[in-house]
Amino acid sequence: KLCEGILNILEKDTKTSCQVACLEALRILSRDKKVLVPVTTKRNMQILMKLAKLDTVEDPLERVSEFPVIVEALKCLCNIIFNSSVAQKLSLELNLAAMLCNLLQKCKDQQSVDDIKCFDLRLLFLLSLLHTDIRSQLRQELQGVQVLTQALENSLSVRWTEEYKAAEDRDRPPLSLQETDCAIEALKALFNVTLDSWNVHSENESHQFRYMAAILRHCLLTTGPTEDKTEELH
Repeated sequence: KLCEGILNILEKDTKTSCQVACLEALRILSRDKKVLVPVTTKRNMQILMKLAKLDTVEDPLERVSEFPVIVEALKCLCNIIFNSSVAQKLSLELNLAAMLCNLLQKCKDQQSVDDIKCFDLRLLFLLSLLHTDIRSQLRQELQGVQVLTQALENSLSVRWTEEYKAAEDRDRPPLSLQETDCAIEALKALFNVTLDSWNVHSENESHQFRYMAAILRHCLLTTGPTEDKTEELH
């Protein structure tokens, strides 16, 4: 009942601070699988997707004041999808993976969106881990390898000297914590999406995998903000 009440408030046009507080409470509650059973419905998933700006294909991410709401809504979706098989099935029906790829493209060249990007990538990782049909959809329909490779490239700030050769800068400062976390989530999602890709069929796929290999090599030469984070990245 508490979760349902929170979602009823979130469905209304409330203040940003109220939305964030409600989403924080829902995120904590959504760790309990028993609590999720009555609230994992199509309507409630759509409420959270709307708050995460996943229902707007064209609208750019412009209002910085809304960013905390987007991040908390994505965190809630991560918990709900991880803990609920019903939510995993609804994700396919609601075309969640396509919406996440679209949001990821909106984050490109944007300022102050690292947290949004990180939890978008984490959600893509969870969907590709927990639902084989979504994994196939990402690879075949949504150009998931390309989208995730570009997200990884942006997180690592790769500069190119040749088509498949990244610039090596020994004096480059370590990645920030947010950049490292984004890169790690992109790598995890890429692993799932490319899991069954041992047989490359087209010239475009061949290019995509050579491009990804060059970025992965660059990743191994990159350091994170701490020794533990560098180890996790590698």
